[in-house]
Amino acid sequence: MGKTAESVWKNCLNFVEDNIQEQAFKTWFIPIQPVKLNENVLTIQVPSKFFYEWLEEHYIKLLKISLQKELGKEAKLVYSIVMDQKYSGKEAYTVKIPSSNKEKMLPQEVDAPMPIDSKKVKNPFIIPGLQKIKIDSQLNTGYNFHNFIEGETNRLARSAGKAVAKRPGGTSFNPLFIYGGVGLGKTHLAHAIGLEAKENHPDKTVLYVSTEKFTQQFIEAVRNNNRNDFIHFYQMIDILIMDDVQFLSGKKATQDVFFHIFNHLHQRGNQIILTSDKPPVDIQDMEQRLISRFKWGLSADLQAPDYDTRLSILNYKIEKDGIEMPEDVLDYIAKSIKTNVRELEGSLNSIIAQATLNKKEITLELTQKTLSNFINNTRKEISIDYIQRTVCDYFKIPIDEIQSKTRKRDVVQARQLAMYFAKKFTKASLSSIGSQIGNRDHATVLHACKTVKNLSETDKVFRGYVEELSRKISVE
Repeated sequence: MGKTAESVWKNCLNFVEDNIQEQAFKTWFIPIQPVKLNENVLTIQVPSKFFYEWLEEHYIKLLKISLQKELGKEAKLVYSIVMDQKYSGKEAYTVKIPSSNKEKMLPQEVDAPMPIDSKKVKNPFIIPGLQKIKIDSQLNTGYNFHNFIEGETNRLARSAGKAVAKRPGGTSFNPLFIYGGVGLGKTHLAHAIGLEAKENHPDKTVLYVSTEKFTQQFIEAVRNNNRNDFIHFYQMIDILIMDDVQFLSGKKATQDVFFHIFNHLHQRGNQIILTSDKPPVDIQDMEQRLISRFKWGLSADLQAPDYDTRLSILNYKIEKDGIEMPEDVLDYIAKSIKTNVRELEGSLNSIIAQATLNKKEITLELTQKTLSNFINNTRKEISIDYIQRTVCDYFKIPIDEIQSKTRKRDVVQARQLAMYFAKKFTKASLSSIGSQIGNRDHATVLHACKTVKNLSETDKVFRGYVEELSRKISVE
């Protein structure tokens, strides 16, 4: 029996799986489907243009080796890319891209924006009375890629940011939507992308603006009857970085004006970078048309740094400041402060200040004493994994059962309780909870929480489950 696309791709996957981490294999290779085999040319279908670019950037050598093992040295790989529907009235379409040919056959955009005469547009960042020819990027040079320490929990966002800085508007990461909790580096990364993009492309106009500032400028423009000038100014920007877009929630007029600015920039191929404390799907009181546009490109989250990253951050900071610190002290800080980068750096500064003011050496004893109040008063972080295990132990159900697709009543009940407690005890988004508990969507999590609440009010036995599990989870 001759080779088929399925058999060739299966053998390629076996080779790839042996050479990369399990999570990476599941993320980047399981979704791929073999399409056809024509002599030494294998066509595979990937879910998006983002997938294609990521594979070419990170796994092309591995793919080449695996394919040549199957089809010989003349082997070629062709990508069939299913693009998402972006504009209403346009059909979803497929493009085919040979890996040897980087030219991407994409459809022509319609209704190209009219050019804007920049000399006639008022700059909302100029202080009245002061003349300024160029637009100030509003970037903080202290927030750069050099001091943004890479780790497992921020690698995707950082890599995507690097790609955007290298080719703004030229990747499928448009918009690049960066989200995460307080103090995890969203603003830092946004500035770093802007600074590097400015360095790589000095001819492009880069602008960083907080959503609060954007809203204030818009209100001022409406008050002064300069709404069109305000819109035209932002439509001239080549790389727009907007921080904390969740603050657009409830501001209908500001959302409307940003919608038009976003469309104009995106159609011109200009780069948009957005940050938020939650993923697009969890932003409340936001127009659906904006939410859908936020999801056009790549949504990358920043999570609390793991131990190795925390240690790297501490080492970088003391080296930069020229401070010597024992390894056991750094280890203690890294293991004790797990919440975010801001609190990690704040703890280090407190220890240095205590040692300096009291003219003492930095020792483990001094560190423990300095951090004792903070650690004792900070509630230990409860993870979604811990919650799942506690619920499964309580009901004597294997954890892989609630991760499965089974609809058995006892398993469904345990899964719903795990989702309920994950929402109650963690700061994770609904979509993040769903992805970690059975790979469900945010709507399923919302339904689970409502079900648990309703049953607690009507079923005494079930209410007992909830109360007992709540005590078990909250007492670590």
